[in-house]
Amino acid sequence: METLMAILEELRPDVDFANEKSLVTGGVFDSFDIISLVSQLNDEFDITIKPANLLPENFNSAEAILSLIEKLQDEE
Repeated sequence: METLMAILEELRPDVDFANEKSLVTGGVFDSFDIISLVSQLNDEFDITIKPANLLPENFNSAEAILSLIEKLQDEE
């Protein structure tokens, strides 16, 4: 979780990722943020986030993103 939080805070230092639960549905992340985040997550965690994974519920909170990462790592 520490690595994920560091990536998120670098991407958007103005957001309280520990408490925010609507990053996508609340408009905190825009499409550029998502593209940047997906690229960094793919590289850092050696995963492949596919278009089918690009659902708001997978990116609405740090916990949801971590859950997606863990799921994709298990599939590798």
